[in-house]
Amino acid sequence: MATLNAADQKTQHGFVYLLGSVRAADRRTYVGWCVDLDQRLFAHNAGRGARSTRGRFWVLLYAERYETRREAMSREVSLKRDRKFRATLALLLEAQTAPLG
Repeated sequence: MATLNAADQKTQHGFVYLLGSVRAADRRTYVGWCVDLDQRLFAHNAGRGARSTRGRFWVLLYAERYETRREAMSREVSLKRDRKFRATLALLLEAQTAPLG
């Protein structure tokens, strides 16, 4: 069994996250996994994320931390299939960005 050095041990955790974006009447969500949430959100908003996220402004709607990357990847698949959960969060995003009046 191989042992991990200190640098490897720090990066073994993983996050699964759900992003939301609203442009006019078009609201979208995106589910992914990463090891650094801030860096990943920056990459998405800078146009260096997944192709489907380019050209939009994204906000973090939801995130979970897991002890291993494998657990985060497994949960990512689950969240991608849970359209009801994603739609509920997207509606909350839309309510927050709607103009008052």
